[in-house]
Amino acid sequence: MDVLKKNWYTESCDMWPGGTFSFEVKEILHQEKSQYQDIVVCDTTSFGRVLLLDGIIQCTQKDEFSYQEMLSFLPLCSHKNPEKVLIVGGGDGGVAREVAKHPKVKEIVQVEIDARVVEVSKKYLPFMAVGFESEKLTLHIGDGFEFMKNHSGQFDVIITDSSDPIGPAVSLFQESYFALMRSALKPNGIVCSQAGTFWNDMELVTNTLKYCRNQFPVGAYAYTSVATYPSGLIGFVIGSLDPEVKFGSPQIKFTREEERAMSLRYYNSDIHKAAFTLPTFIRDQLA
Repeated sequence: MDVLKKNWYTESCDMWPGGTFSFEVKEILHQEKSQYQDIVVCDTTSFGRVLLLDGIIQCTQKDEFSYQEMLSFLPLCSHKNPEKVLIVGGGDGGVAREVAKHPKVKEIVQVEIDARVVEVSKKYLPFMAVGFESEKLTLHIGDGFEFMKNHSGQFDVIITDSSDPIGPAVSLFQESYFALMRSALKPNGIVCSQAGTFWNDMELVTNTLKYCRNQFPVGAYAYTSVATYPSGLIGFVIGSLDPEVKFGSPQIKFTREEERAMSLRYYNSDIHKAAFTLPTFIRDQLA
């Protein structure tokens, strides 16, 4: 961690020039270079345990549930019957943890390229990696592109939990990727992908949504609050093969008792609706 100075870690990135985010580190728990990326887990004074990949925050113990729940439940609750789900990425296990909670989900297939992220998460981030323990889940270590090429027309929902579009993850933000996801879906299937924040990279948001809409009859952008992500927000692009879907009106709604039973801490039906309500300048830009 070459930007760790006097127990403070500072994250900076070309995607948000002119700004940084810092947190105080109590202890570096793990550090290695896998076949694909640098992996660091540290314990912090304010955010609990933090996973960094190539120096970029992927999740913190304090606020990860907001991202994991919204990335998972926005598409799952927009689908009438999401029985079979594919997760691409998500090696920390957080999305698998949330998808497994959904009562209509019967089968989860996850494809993660870096086995070391999975193993490190199991050891140091068990509150997320618990997702790998679900009996619904089958985990494949490999390339999500190649997997989908060989599994056309099989999934009700595909969720892409990717890192930022730097290096290998760039391909997950291209139109060709949305076309590949479309081919792996069943009729009326839904996709949902991490899509950046409008405060820092409006071009990325605009282009990703455009690629989605080029491949799906319905596409939309939603967002959630995550304190330790750049600008405090992260967005999602969601698309459906069902031209009648209304993303702002969830098909599946839970009672408060059901929310508590599933240990949902951020997602609910009102938050689902609000996530698609955009500020005026974003609404007009993405119209």
